[in-house]
Amino acid sequence: MAKQNVAEQFVDILVRAGVKRLYGVVGDSLNPVVDAIRRTKGIDWIHVRHEEVAAFAAGAEAQITGGLAACAGSCGPGNLHLINGLYDAHRSMAPVLALASQIPSSEIGLSYFQETHPDQLFRECSHYSELISSPKQMPRLLHTAIQHAVGRGGVSVVSLPGDVADQPAPEKAVESALVTTRPTVRPGDAEVDALVRMIDDADRVTLFCGSGTAGAHAEVMQFAERIKAPVGHALRGKEWIQYANPYDVGMSGLLGYGAAYEATHECDLLILLGTDFPYNAFLPDDVKIVQVDVRAEHLGRRSRLDLAVWGDVRETLRCVIPRVRAKKDRRFLDKMLKKHADALEGVVKAYTRKVEKHTPIHPEYVAAMIDELADEDAVFTVDTGMCNVWAARYLTPNGRRRIIGSFSHGSMANALPQAIGAQFTDLNRQVVSLSGDGGFSMLMGDFLTLVQYDLPVKVVVFNNSSLGMVELEMMVAGLPSYGTTNKNPDFAAIARAAGAHGIRVEKPKQLAGALKEAFKHKGPALVDVVTDPNALSIPPKIKADMVTGFALSASKIVLDGGVGRMLQMARSNLRNVPRP
Repeated sequence: MAKQNVAEQFVDILVRAGVKRLYGVVGDSLNPVVDAIRRTKGIDWIHVRHEEVAAFAAGAEAQITGGLAACAGSCGPGNLHLINGLYDAHRSMAPVLALASQIPSSEIGLSYFQETHPDQLFRECSHYSELISSPKQMPRLLHTAIQHAVGRGGVSVVSLPGDVADQPAPEKAVESALVTTRPTVRPGDAEVDALVRMIDDADRVTLFCGSGTAGAHAEVMQFAERIKAPVGHALRGKEWIQYANPYDVGMSGLLGYGAAYEATHECDLLILLGTDFPYNAFLPDDVKIVQVDVRAEHLGRRSRLDLAVWGDVRETLRCVIPRVRAKKDRRFLDKMLKKHADALEGVVKAYTRKVEKHTPIHPEYVAAMIDELADEDAVFTVDTGMCNVWAARYLTPNGRRRIIGSFSHGSMANALPQAIGAQFTDLNRQVVSLSGDGGFSMLMGDFLTLVQYDLPVKVVVFNNSSLGMVELEMMVAGLPSYGTTNKNPDFAAIARAAGAHGIRVEKPKQLAGALKEAFKHKGPALVDVVTDPNALSIPPKIKADMVTGFALSASKIVLDGGVGRMLQMARSNLRNVPRP
């Protein structure tokens, strides 16, 4: 039996860690690893057209599966292209292992062709970034990288010179056990006792939820009922907490709607559950605040805290719910539910008039139609910018759907690459990319990856021929829009030329049929929808503190875009409000 080389041993360890594919663009320094993958069962090389796409795809796969995903780039320019997607994965706490191939080890430090120092370059967007300089070092270093990515939730980067990858592996390398899942964390008794006392002493409690509530929906609902608390959420908390939620008061933040802002400011105790919500301007500074988070470094970095609780949301609530005194007074909850429904009613009126006849097509109408026609377990990937607005307000979570975007890093062009990673996890699950024309055209080359692998991703391009969110930012700041116009081709024609199914929609009456046709198509499909570039409106009063923001409450809505089926949810919740 031929002796293993380092590349083969490297690939074997990835397989043991649960990695099923390596996204990347092949290059000379990567050749030993790619060849090892070719000869190894249980793992595939996924050839994308740009390494940034490889990193985005791996990050999306990790978010969908919860397991380790991987990407790779060849030396110098190749692995440099990974950096934006790795920043996104790291800030999304997606466990990703990146292989940054390196120049020949004997040439490092001598300004060799394509020389960079990836072990240094990637440190800011990773928990661990190290160079493998000898075969004996590789197994333990790779094990350590995997444990960092899985255990801490984020990126690890391993730099491997091509010549080292091709050397014989150590004969008796130790096969250490690999941790591939994270434990649950219970807070200490003192913190639980303090939290129970604060809740019992408060008259009006509000819960504000983020992505850390994943897997804790039942506990949050039970907790809200017990203490009669309205429940708001950040954008990353939407998919985990908004569905089947009779206490929902909407979303706070730059794209906020409903009564979430009022609920967080009019309470006397605000409990932040699993959220690293970055916009402290939307958080109150005159109420007591408790934060519960499994990442200790997140506690208190956005706002002043009266109590910091280090633990999983689910485990923390399981400790607290049996001990906290049930509240009977629901006046505050009912008041916020009514405010929420009233706010949504007002917004909906702004966009419902003749929307099915308006040309160019209202983007709100497109988003609402996607939400209505998409599968109940669909994965939506969402471009940064105006597509974030439509996702926040129109995509209806149900506990089975997923919504993936660059919600923490805020990168353009993320939706198509993330759709690639999401689709590879399950070729039978519907994946829909909500792409802006700016984001889609930035990494449009990897539409060819969909065709090459016959991935049945459905790309819906919101084609308003502009960078809409940037135009809005300029308008809010009192600046004329400049440099924001796109001269776009017929994207559907490009899709057809590439070998995919392409449909262009210019009239509202064509939309439903086009989406149904695309969703039924067995392979990749693109729907190019010409949308209204003027589907933005500024509130009648703009205050100085809104120059760099969008709104500080639901009553200061910058984007008069409606909220889709969320109004129905709010109306349904109002049935639980006692009438005088």
